Amino acid sequence: MTQMEPYTASGKRDSVIESTSQQVDLIKAEPATTRYNNLETEVGSVFVSNYPPYSFWSEDALASVHQALQHPSSAEVDLGLYLHIPFCRKRCKFCYYRVYTDKNSKEIEQYLDLLVREVELYAAMPAISGRSLRFVYFGGGTPSYISSKHLQRLVDQLTNCMTWDHAEEVAFECEPGTLTPRKLETIRQVGVTRLSIGVENLNDDILKENGRAHVSTEIYRAMPRIHQLEFNQVNIDLIAGMVGERRETWEETVQKAIDLDPDSITIYQMELPFNTVYSKQIMSEEGLSPYAADWKTKREWHHYAIEELIKAGYERSSAYTMVKKDQPHQFIYRDALWHSSDMIGTGVASFSHLNGIHFQNLTDWKGYLEALQTGTLPLSRAFKISHQEKMTREMILQLKLGQIEIDYFRQKFGIEILDHFSVPYQKLRGEGMLNFDTEKVSLTQKGLLQVDRLLPEFYAEKYQNARYT
Repeated sequence: MTQMEPYTASGKRDSVIESTSQQVDLIKAEPATTRYNNLETEVGSVFVSNYPPYSFWSEDALASVHQALQHPSSAEVDLGLYLHIPFCRKRCKFCYYRVYTDKNSKEIEQYLDLLVREVELYAAMPAISGRSLRFVYFGGGTPSYISSKHLQRLVDQLTNCMTWDHAEEVAFECEPGTLTPRKLETIRQVGVTRLSIGVENLNDDILKENGRAHVSTEIYRAMPRIHQLEFNQVNIDLIAGMVGERRETWEETVQKAIDLDPDSITIYQMELPFNTVYSKQIMSEEGLSPYAADWKTKREWHHYAIEELIKAGYERSSAYTMVKKDQPHQFIYRDALWHSSDMIGTGVASFSHLNGIHFQNLTDWKGYLEALQTGTLPLSRAFKISHQEKMTREMILQLKLGQIEIDYFRQKFGIEILDHFSVPYQKLRGEGMLNFDTEKVSLTQKGLLQVDRLLPEFYAEKYQNARYT
């Protein structure tokens, strides 16, 4: 599993979200909805992957999804496809995604066949039919967990119902221990352009403590073959402040990551959303041992990594990602989502958004499979976003890039964001988190290192201090 920026992440993010809007007032606020600055690593989502918060989505809004699917969408809006592959060798102790570690080959094949069926159902809808895919994203879980045979069969079936011959990006998440030479060759052959590898750390004791399935030797074994296959872009993920991390082990990991020579390195700061092994341990008052770094320490370590990467010839692409300087790079999936492109999310618990409607699939294995076996889309809840909410969503997500253009929001939404959000912008500038002029808003280094904690300043009052997930 890797944490992707927009929903996975980004985000890119298939977390198990079960709250309803009626429950919002009854449950604990999370860091992702409040500026409260807890110094310790508390339980609750920190990474902001969407707005408004997921806890405000409801089953009542599903009618708007079916209506949107029956109407042709604008050809000017990009379309992407997300495929959730929810299988892993082992569940990490900090993982909150919908993943399974107990499924056999037959069950995996059944799931993949029904995943294709879900794509077929969408491909026939007026809102999707005839549209070209700009990007495809294989997320997890661990997409590289499935066999080469299953992967090849899946792609053959998918491209028969929704072609991606002209897609600008096909991204694929990997766990190092699953990357055999044959598997890598299959991944390359099916058209993957961007490979994202969940390295997380290069210290075996820390990997073991945090429940990772791989060890560092598996990373070193896979990287030479990855470079030989010449993927357009190779990204590795790191997490600052994993349980048991110390300053010296983090510095060693950063230097070893640079030596792996990826095209980009994405660095997250350890968080503990609900439903993780560690979070349940904390809430049961067992405590968290060994040491889990506090936020000040994690930001210092993150800053160290950025400085070292700049020395090694990288430059910033977002608050989290550093890319090789003076080399072509892109992350279409991230940028498309943060600019409100349409995306169909398929697979158990996955998220979609189409023409201003956000919706999520059923989060349980049996329910997801049974819906598709009857030819029904496996939808669980939705949210119809307003013009104002859409503007706020794009602005806060794009702030994660480190800089936004004022004229973009003027042209697209007819809103002067510096006037509309004058109070939070003035406040954050006074705190040294950002600067702005008549053309752009730019986050400072201080602001970039804690960008997710700043974003609730821009939330509508009803979405502040609520359960995020």
